[in-house]
Amino acid sequence: MTRDDVGKILLEDKVVAVVRIDDAAALRRGVRAIRDGGIRAVEITMTVPGAVEIIRTLAGDESADFLVGAGTVLGPAPARAVIEAGARFVVSPILDEEVLRVCRERDIFVVPGAFSPTEIQRARTAGADIVKVFPAAVLGPAFFMDLKGPFPDIRLMATGGITIENAPSFIDAGACCVGVGGALIGKKDVAEGRWNDVTDRARTIVDTLKKSLTK
Repeated sequence: MTRDDVGKILLEDKVVAVVRIDDAAALRRGVRAIRDGGIRAVEITMTVPGAVEIIRTLAGDESADFLVGAGTVLGPAPARAVIEAGARFVVSPILDEEVLRVCRERDIFVVPGAFSPTEIQRARTAGADIVKVFPAAVLGPAFFMDLKGPFPDIRLMATGGITIENAPSFIDAGACCVGVGGALIGKKDVAEGRWNDVTDRARTIVDTLKKSLTK
């Protein structure tokens, strides 16, 4: 799968599931529930114990239209590790130009984090495929709309405080996609095995964003 293939899925679906579950078996079950709901991109954060090996396992089971990526990648060494494990995309909450360099050298889709217009421009110049605006809920949808004036062509992902209810507002305001974590799969879902609820939420956000795009 090429970097362009990854970008096509992210831009078509407009949602990435961000997964932070400490138990490896539960994490894999959660990913399956998310996938059953129609979300085709899942981001395993590096805060998860054994994240690299989990990514390796999930990537080995990956189908042609399902993406396993790595999140909270904070330096070039972790970036190299997750790419070697099979991550199809790399996401960071910060702008680390060495991470971008590693990803570009390996033709891996990369999404650095930024908070200000200056950081967003630096990320684009350094080779970001999409720039993750984090934490997005602090800034609100209006921030994305305002950025479309000076930056009409920059692709922005909204992550941090995104819910099923507010996700369409960010897309309508100009975000190319959203990252959804706790609102999609929470601690109670994991503790009580509420996988059907996770699948239902995934299906709801996929359907909601599709409807938003047809308005």
